[in-house]
Amino acid sequence: MNMIDRPRQRLVLVGNGMAGMRTVEEILARAPGRFRITVFGAEPVANYNRIMLSPLLAGEKSFEDILINDHAWYDDNGVELVAGEKIVEIDRGAKIVKGEHGTRRAYDVLLLATGSNPFILPVPGVDLPGVVTFRDVKDVETMVETSRTHRNAVVIGGGLLGLEAAYGLKRNGMDVTVVHLMPTLMERQLDASAAHLLARDLEDRGIKVLTGANTEALLGDTRVEKIRLKDGTEVAADLVVLAAGIRPNTELAKAAGLTCNRGVVVDDALKTSDPAIYAVGECVEHRGMVHGLVAPLYDMAKICADHIAGVAEPAFEAAATGTRLKVTGIDMFSAGNFLGDETTEDVVLRDAARGLYKRLVLKENKVQGVVCYGDAKDANWYFQLLRDGTDISSIREHLLFGPNAGNAASDPLETLAAMPGTAEICGCNGVCKGKITGAIAELGLTTLDGVRAHTKASASCGSCTPLVEGLLQLSLGDEFKIAAVKPMCKCTSHSHEAVRAAILEKGLKSIPAVMQAMEWATPDGCASCRPALNYYLLCAWPDFYVDDAQSRFVNERNHANIQKDGTYSVVPRMWGGLTSAKELRAIADVVDKYDIPSVKVTGGQRIDLLGVKKEQLPDVWRDLNAAGMVSGHAYGKALRTVKTCVGSEWCRFGTQDSTGMGVALERMTWDSWHPHKVKLAVSGCPRNCAEATIKDFGVIAVDSGWELHVGGNGGIKLRGTEFLCKVETEEEVLEYCGAFLQLYREQARYLERTAHWIERVGLDYVRTRIVQDDELRKELYERFLYAQSFRQTDPWAEHADDMRKSAAFRPMAEVE
Repeated sequence: MNMIDRPRQRLVLVGNGMAGMRTVEEILARAPGRFRITVFGAEPVANYNRIMLSPLLAGEKSFEDILINDHAWYDDNGVELVAGEKIVEIDRGAKIVKGEHGTRRAYDVLLLATGSNPFILPVPGVDLPGVVTFRDVKDVETMVETSRTHRNAVVIGGGLLGLEAAYGLKRNGMDVTVVHLMPTLMERQLDASAAHLLARDLEDRGIKVLTGANTEALLGDTRVEKIRLKDGTEVAADLVVLAAGIRPNTELAKAAGLTCNRGVVVDDALKTSDPAIYAVGECVEHRGMVHGLVAPLYDMAKICADHIAGVAEPAFEAAATGTRLKVTGIDMFSAGNFLGDETTEDVVLRDAARGLYKRLVLKENKVQGVVCYGDAKDANWYFQLLRDGTDISSIREHLLFGPNAGNAASDPLETLAAMPGTAEICGCNGVCKGKITGAIAELGLTTLDGVRAHTKASASCGSCTPLVEGLLQLSLGDEFKIAAVKPMCKCTSHSHEAVRAAILEKGLKSIPAVMQAMEWATPDGCASCRPALNYYLLCAWPDFYVDDAQSRFVNERNHANIQKDGTYSVVPRMWGGLTSAKELRAIADVVDKYDIPSVKVTGGQRIDLLGVKKEQLPDVWRDLNAAGMVSGHAYGKALRTVKTCVGSEWCRFGTQDSTGMGVALERMTWDSWHPHKVKLAVSGCPRNCAEATIKDFGVIAVDSGWELHVGGNGGIKLRGTEFLCKVETEEEVLEYCGAFLQLYREQARYLERTAHWIERVGLDYVRTRIVQDDELRKELYERFLYAQSFRQTDPWAEHADDMRKSAAFRPMAEVE
């Protein structure tokens, strides 16, 4: 019988988590079509990235963002997924597994990946409502839901998981206290000095830390209300998260009679005491060790797949692993024997004022352990030295200062280029430089997503993303557009794109944090980079970042345009060019009251009050705000105007209500900040009286709907718009406009007009994302509306409540 005729073996996987499903992926790659695969998952969802639960809790990722294999993947690969059913029995004699709902499947090969269970404190009250663990998506949903109605949270456990839970709960608006039994946080990953800096940084973020704290009881009647410590201290707690450790889940294996100690005992092939049953992941004990980090679990997957597929017989040997903390703005890394012993020596760099700390543990001129806190950019290099057992005698003098010190290359790309092909780039997935560059060359990869899809590099925690992007730049040169741009300014060697990517990927949420993480060459930046950083942070974190007025240009700081004589012009907003007697009286009263010398109608269909003295600005704006008038942002890198014609309401040529459409667009987009000024226009017919074809976003009414145009510029360099698409409804106009502006907001460089941005990236690039990709367009539109939900009223407004009742804040249908 040949391979084609051979009946497929039955492979059953118990556990739909990361380790088990990675093993299935590796088996499919090695032996496609050989196995009929069934996967049982206790959770009623597809396979997701469990190490990204922290960003999910913090609101930085959605569940779709952390999915590894969606339901379509199982169908496409012929894998049967039985989700939401726990396996409760293994009949080893009959080679059958039985599910809690009665499902039965026979197997030739059984793979156990049952993971781990959280350690439940043996204290009174631990079963009260409001006490949760942090192990799966359901736990995250419970915590987020609780945060909406309750205030106080206590996290028991100051390790990796506990601190990430604390950060996520703080992001959800709760008052958070971390209670940790040991004297310092993360004692398994940090020494005392680094742990001290970590505690300080957490407290600066509003998270209270209690170390050396032993929990005695959880107290409450119908749900948890507080915890009591052994010393009598009580802490209010509407929610308690248990994050004090995990235990391998061996329940099923023990019941089946498999050899278990702390975990399910396996040999070097990941085979259990039953030759038909393998095990991988957190449930496993190999040579007396259990593993909880993703890198060794993925190594297990590769070795196990080799043996199950019969393509090779390698032995699993746990390699050194590194640890990072996924808390926004905290940059740390540790690996190896970072505490040292009587046979080792320490080399330490400490700058407490800047929150920087490095400790290298050496033995016989080889790195045995490393701790980096506050600056972990060189962590991969140190880790490679550790894993390779490199003799550092020749570089010891400048070892603490990283690979770019001394005679090393000053350019990070040169350092990356000098790395050997065997250098590990992605620790989570064990991907070396050679595999990445080989895939780029052989498969013609040009994007980060492409590299992730084919090599898994940066597909887990994402901390190696800058290195992968660097390899793309080295391999593709100018073809890799994101990396191949000039630096933002003289203060940094990084491009606008690199800075924006780092803000998101590293969770940087302040200008000092960006400058620290990106190694700014100047202490406080300059007039070029600070406004750019302020905008990028405002765009990335609309619900968190507080606008830094000192990082804005003078006009934006004063909320008015400075004129050549030192006075200012004030331009209140007029929605779509419409005004009323009330608004005109308010403007006239302000002109009389403050003796404003000049009043002019602008080209954007508004009224400009010229000659206002600087000291008058707060009072002028306060009076205008009291009349329900908000700023027209004539001074800002923001939405300026939405110009309209009278349209079908009055004009005999008008085909649609262009004025109403313009008002709706302006109400949706006002107070939105952008890389540069943005102007919109709506014309009621192809005669285009509103000059929509020289605006950033132009709308022209036709008999059957609306034509949408983008990328116009009526300035020094005149540029007509390019036709984007045609839509039928007003709702579609709003959606396409919001999506286009959000794409521009997220991807353009600061001070780059839409015209120049489109010339750089190409109209096809915009069309594929706004017109052809319905899902992405809707996501962009939702992100735009989400950002807009955090917009502020004018800074000197004392009548915000009255303003919100005015027409400016009400839907069109409610305005008479």
